[in-house]
Amino acid sequence: PIEIEDEKREKEVLKKKLKSQKIFSDLKGLKPGDYLVHLDHGIGIFKDVELIHDREITRKYYEIEYAQGDKLYVPFGLERKLSRYVGFSKPKISRLGTLTWIKTKRKVKEEAEKFARELLKIYAKREIVTRPPYSKSEMVKYLKETFPFEETPDQEKAIEEIEKDLGGEKPMDRLVCGDVGFGKTEVALRAMVRVVESGYQAVMLCPTTILANQHYQNFKKRLKDLPIEIEILTRIQTKKEQKETIKKLKEGKIDILVGTHRILSSDVEFKKLGLLVIDDEHKFGVRQKEKLKKLRAEIDVLSLSATPIPRTLYLSLSGLREISLIQTPPVGRIPTKIFILPFSEKTIKEAIAKEIERGGQVYYLHNKIENISSVKSFLEALLPNVKFGIAHGRLKERELIKVIENFQRKRIDVLVATTIIEAGLDLPNSNTLIVADSTKLGLSQAYQIKGRVGRSNVQSFAYFFYPQKLTPSMKERLEALREAEELGSGYKIALKDLEIRGAGNILGKEQSGNVNKVGLNLYCQMILEAIEKLKNKKLEKIN
Repeated sequence: PIEIEDEKREKEVLKKKLKSQKIFSDLKGLKPGDYLVHLDHGIGIFKDVELIHDREITRKYYEIEYAQGDKLYVPFGLERKLSRYVGFSKPKISRLGTLTWIKTKRKVKEEAEKFARELLKIYAKREIVTRPPYSKSEMVKYLKETFPFEETPDQEKAIEEIEKDLGGEKPMDRLVCGDVGFGKTEVALRAMVRVVESGYQAVMLCPTTILANQHYQNFKKRLKDLPIEIEILTRIQTKKEQKETIKKLKEGKIDILVGTHRILSSDVEFKKLGLLVIDDEHKFGVRQKEKLKKLRAEIDVLSLSATPIPRTLYLSLSGLREISLIQTPPVGRIPTKIFILPFSEKTIKEAIAKEIERGGQVYYLHNKIENISSVKSFLEALLPNVKFGIAHGRLKERELIKVIENFQRKRIDVLVATTIIEAGLDLPNSNTLIVADSTKLGLSQAYQIKGRVGRSNVQSFAYFFYPQKLTPSMKERLEALREAEELGSGYKIALKDLEIRGAGNILGKEQSGNVNKVGLNLYCQMILEAIEKLKNKKLEKIN
């Protein structure tokens, strides 16, 4: 029997290897000048695709240039040896035929193994825990039947994967990455309902009060005919209301709770918590996330993200965390038209007038609270017949919710706001976005804000203005944004953001240096292999 078991394990390892190669060789959209990592020869610059004739046969090759003019030609079909270089700074170009690359790889591999050991310790604790599987749900069938849209293939796949997790005995730890407005929330709602039907409680943690409020209202609508008690807990509720909610929660009278980090306070206790859903995972600090895990070791966790923090993205690719991708837009969704222009009053006036004429609304993003009121006055002078409102983080939360509700009810035409609108506002009637100075935004932030428009089947527009003087890094960010016009590119943007912004915190300071030496893809592959190796050692000990 041991032989068969080994064979089974070998197959698993092979499957993982192939999966890791898929990570490695994504070369779509390669442009001359891009850095490439060759597994055996190191980091070079992609020049072009060369056609080389050899006795009657013409073959295609990737031409890669190395230090001191060395060139390497890699035949098409050997892509598994190549990957894009993703790092935090410009890489050092390797020399062909020297031992430096081999030594570099060996050193980084040792570091990766050390890091993998630490990671495995954390995740191993979860591996040992089991819980009874959640029973199949009748209510979820009802939700499927009453869903006003058609599920996209990716949505269906994510729902199936979560169903499988919940039907197993190991607690789920899954990350659902889907672009803004691609239906992650529905996927989460169905998981919560299944857990509730099995007699447990579910909680959804949101980064802002606005978002918590929105999810709460939407869930209430979706669940109105089901025997499910749903409540909200944020700082907006009066002290008395909060107390009442906490009491009911402890007694098990609330099935689904939606809230902000107020949920993590020490006075909040659940009677029987089964599932935690974290919306917009990258907005929470490590401490807050750890606190969630400590709530109960055997709790199921579902994280939702439109721009995953790279750390999570890569841990998930490293086979430590399951990941579901929702990359197909809903049927009939039209990509937002993006304009990247120097600041112009005339264009702003025209864009707003055009949107209001067709009965729509506008977001105007100005990211300085100090002078946001004078910006509103400037716009009012420009368009005297238009109704303007203001939203920013220093407003009292109740005022803020009121402004958003007025905007929702169309009492406001143009919402002048800071990046507070970034987190998940879902208002299908707002289809023009104007960003006064887009060079101040990080790339993934700009992208998330762009996701506030284009949430229905109407053509939407996003204007990213920039000051007359641009630094090279500003130019690079704006270019990347222009490239991201297709729907579903939030996932790729997170990668691009990594390259540009030098996200040193991705793997902690220590690991960043290692990533720079070999590129992120190869580094991740090393971690993946290290994890497999350590897991297999453990298995051998058991056998």
